[in-house]
Amino acid sequence: MSGIIIDHEKCILCRKCLRSCPVSALEFGDGRIKVTDLCNLCTMCVDSCPKGAIAVEAAEAAASDSSGIWIYAQVDENGLCKVSCELASKAAELAEEAEAVSGETCEVTALLPCNDREMAVQLVSCGADRVLFCEKEDLKNGDPDAAAVWIVSLIKERQPAVLLFPATAAGREIAPACAATLGTGLTADCTALKIDPESGLLHQTRPAFGGNLMATIICPGTRPQMATVREGVFQVNRKENGEQRDGSRMEETVFPDAFKPRRSMKKVLQTAGGTYDVTKAEKLVVVGRGIGSKKNIPLMREFADRIGAGFGCSRPLVEAGWCEYPHQVGQTGHSVAPKLLISVGVSGAIQHLAGIAGAEKIIAINTDEKAPIFGVADYGIVGDCVSVVKEFLAGEPD
Repeated sequence: MSGIIIDHEKCILCRKCLRSCPVSALEFGDGRIKVTDLCNLCTMCVDSCPKGAIAVEAAEAAASDSSGIWIYAQVDENGLCKVSCELASKAAELAEEAEAVSGETCEVTALLPCNDREMAVQLVSCGADRVLFCEKEDLKNGDPDAAAVWIVSLIKERQPAVLLFPATAAGREIAPACAATLGTGLTADCTALKIDPESGLLHQTRPAFGGNLMATIICPGTRPQMATVREGVFQVNRKENGEQRDGSRMEETVFPDAFKPRRSMKKVLQTAGGTYDVTKAEKLVVVGRGIGSKKNIPLMREFADRIGAGFGCSRPLVEAGWCEYPHQVGQTGHSVAPKLLISVGVSGAIQHLAGIAGAEKIIAINTDEKAPIFGVADYGIVGDCVSVVKEFLAGEPD
């Protein structure tokens, strides 16, 4: 693990570090400055010290001391987020892979920031072996500082090998705070996760260099191995039968007493992009530059409406002003996992393919028979996409 260390011989007790700490993780007592468990390793105290008496020290955590796969189950105003169930299912797959490598039992643990049996049942049915929860108002209100403090306290006590977060606004705030405090690695926006059959390490794959290639990242020296995953990347696999999958596996945990809520440093000035959620569609039509021009957008929307599908687009169409961002599908937009995805005029850049990896069936329409989209499609039509769609609409509706 890592942490802030203070050289008390250099320290002149000016207390500038106390005033600089945004989470009140430093305190004065017994004639010296002390660091508490609230520290998120932001290093603001290091920068504030006029004598250089504060530094960051890291130490490697032995892999042999860590076991189990954890997920953070995010909750919002609508209940348990779908991505939490996706993470539970993927964690169960990873646990099976880990057991095959080590020959030892690997449990999946879900961290639930509230005491809700129904949510716990959902998580267990998706693959969690245990649900750790905590009754704390700050956690219910979605305070990321409180969540990070709670998670770090549990990690220090139980030492999991892997911890997965949803790549949501909240997850992207909590995960880095935990990783910095623990001195471990964090891979953002992963599109693939697997346990290496030889080393037992978590292989974390994500687009790199602007999405032009896929990079596989490992964290061999520190624990837990941490990653964030977008909604729609993995499938939800519910375990309807089998060994007593219910909410009786809930375990209450204690929240650290030293936590002091701080005034929020964020303020939402405006919410852009409307309320459309492309990730919710079970059928989806995604259009790209191959449709030719903006004037063909109404035609494609009519096609989507005819088959009862949602409407999405590739990044170039948003950049050109043809569509709004909530419709953007891909690594820089939204990851989707519909039962059916019809790709219309999309060539299939690697960052786009990363965003549709969760689709069960893909039908691609493109004039270029060598387009990358055909490499992932279940069915393909080589031809002018506008003509194909017009011909479909001209036919008799089913």
